[in-house]
Amino acid sequence: MSRLWIPGGRGMLGTRLAADAAATHEVLVTDRETDIADRATVAAFLDEHKPAAIIICAAWTAVDQAEQEADAAFRVNATGPLVVAEEAAKRGIPVVHLSTDYVFDGLATRPLTEDDPVGPVSVYGRTKLEGERAVVDNGGLVVRTSWLYAATHQNFVLTMLRLMAEREQLRVVADQRGRPTSVATLSAALLKLLDVGAKGVVHVADDAGPTGISWHDFAVAIREGAIARGLPMKTTAIEAIPTSAYPTPAARPAWSVFDTAKYTRLTGQPLPPWQSRLGEVLDVLAAR
Repeated sequence: MSRLWIPGGRGMLGTRLAADAAATHEVLVTDRETDIADRATVAAFLDEHKPAAIIICAAWTAVDQAEQEADAAFRVNATGPLVVAEEAAKRGIPVVHLSTDYVFDGLATRPLTEDDPVGPVSVYGRTKLEGERAVVDNGGLVVRTSWLYAATHQNFVLTMLRLMAEREQLRVVADQRGRPTSVATLSAALLKLLDVGAKGVVHVADDAGPTGISWHDFAVAIREGAIARGLPMKTTAIEAIPTSAYPTPAARPAWSVFDTAKYTRLTGQPLPPWQSRLGEVLDVLAAR
């Protein structure tokens, strides 16, 4: 078995990825105890453990907090990937790095390809773009994804279910559109892209058609699925609101609908529909 290092391997994606990869790899999981922005630490880790590949799941994901703590966000999202990519390149180790729809300005009206111009409108987006460039410049692969969720950790689906069990009415933004992505989809895609030796930038997200869905659409589907499975439900109405009615410190891209044709060309596999992946997560939660 080849050895796979997953920095940030105890987060929402890393946990699933480590479990999925265990069937085909010897998995090395680290988290905050291994500082990927420290060159000496990374070099020593690589020389001691000699991984055959690296998938960087470590990330600063507190989007709004990044506006006030830009230096800390840049260290994790930009400096860390740069250090890992450079040290890995010296040793001939393939690197896969995760990025985000936040590298775009959100002004598009058609599915975003890997070659479309970037233009982040938040500190978080700028930090992720710097990390992207560092990895690509060193011969690695960047996988952009959007609206990631799972049956564990903190994410939109679990937040909605908690609020739906507590409140009769919710208000959810309806003028931001994208493609939800289950960690099951993303984890499998990362391992497949690593297997085929992909480089550059690739978009991965569950299929939601050419116009995607809104956060409001997503919330409505979560409620309907939860009711069908007997999950706790107090919410009777979900109001569709504009972004302007829910101001946040960091700007969100209004359009995050990815074109994922490149992934299918590289792997020969289509990405699954978002509805089926959401159903799988709700099934897991209902079984608990």
